[in-house]
Amino acid sequence: MFDGVRNILVIKLRHIGDVLLTVPAIRALKESFKGSRVSALVNSGTEEMLTLNPLLDSVIGFQRSVKDLPVLKRISSESRFVKGLRAMGFDMAVDLTGGDRPALIGYLSGARYRLGYEPAGGFAGKRYLYTHLAKRPQARTHTVLRDLGMVKHFGIGTKDLTIDIFTSPEDEAFIDTLLMENLKDGEPFVHVHPTSRWLFKCWRDDYMAASLDWLQSRGLRAVMTSGPQERELKKARSISGLMKTPPVDLSGRLRLKHLSALSRRSAFFFGVDSAPMHIAAASGARVVSVFGPSGAFDWGPWDNGAAAEYGFSDSRTSPYPDKNGVQTFGGNTVVQKDWDCVPCGKDGCNGSKKSDCLDALTPEEVFGAFLKTI
Repeated sequence: MFDGVRNILVIKLRHIGDVLLTVPAIRALKESFKGSRVSALVNSGTEEMLTLNPLLDSVIGFQRSVKDLPVLKRISSESRFVKGLRAMGFDMAVDLTGGDRPALIGYLSGARYRLGYEPAGGFAGKRYLYTHLAKRPQARTHTVLRDLGMVKHFGIGTKDLTIDIFTSPEDEAFIDTLLMENLKDGEPFVHVHPTSRWLFKCWRDDYMAASLDWLQSRGLRAVMTSGPQERELKKARSISGLMKTPPVDLSGRLRLKHLSALSRRSAFFFGVDSAPMHIAAASGARVVSVFGPSGAFDWGPWDNGAAAEYGFSDSRTSPYPDKNGVQTFGGNTVVQKDWDCVPCGKDGCNGSKKSDCLDALTPEEVFGAFLKTI
């Protein structure tokens, strides 16, 4: 079906966690086209999910801020970018994003083969920018399997569904130093990341504080991280202020690779539906996560060990098969209300930017997941 493919471009212009979950699809391409070069085009700020990964020959950052430029400068900037892509001589472009811009980039890259899913919207004639279209995945297909399923449709597959994230010796040394400065020698800890860039995915501050106190009362230090944005830092400070015993607070101080190194050393990770949750799972940490309006069947934390034994097929679309409620996959647990409206996929209830299904989750419900994980 595909002849002479030596240079492949994978396009994933989404968020941090989305980019990380493409790894099995990238592996399928690398294994199927032996000796080929594979490059990933991702949004700037998400590159760390794929850098140092030996499956990839290059990771290209796309500057999203170009859309804010005046029209003429924007056209000039995007023209230079496309010209640079064309000069790289790609034979195949694989669109794992699905938006209008990635479809255009794939077409303009000059790649002879251009793969994607059947468009579910977008501009008229968009489907003709592709040379090969896959049937859209079933509802409630996990994101890992959705990305892999697109290339699998064309006979491009892999048996290895591991999601890897790679850190440098400097990243590892940085975390070792921080832990030596803040923990007693050999003191066990839980990596806690209670924030998300979307606050409607976050749990109540007082409930999070009570849960961290519960962990610390049982000999597990809470090492807290957050993103560097002020609203996330404010939430982390609020949680710390409500705790009876303060955590080790590293909020806003770590890069994405550092989060991976920290999770790898932890007893387990505890947090919300967020990129750091996916990073922790990919790093080999067990995960306990509270979910609200998102579906675990789409976004539940991946377990690399369990994935090797799961036996995925076209009829098994997610390791989290239920619509909601408490679910486990390998060593990972998602705690979620089993209400009929969950998951809704909305940014809070009735435009409030707050999710009632999260506010209604009690610490006691989460303690049960802790007890199975400790």
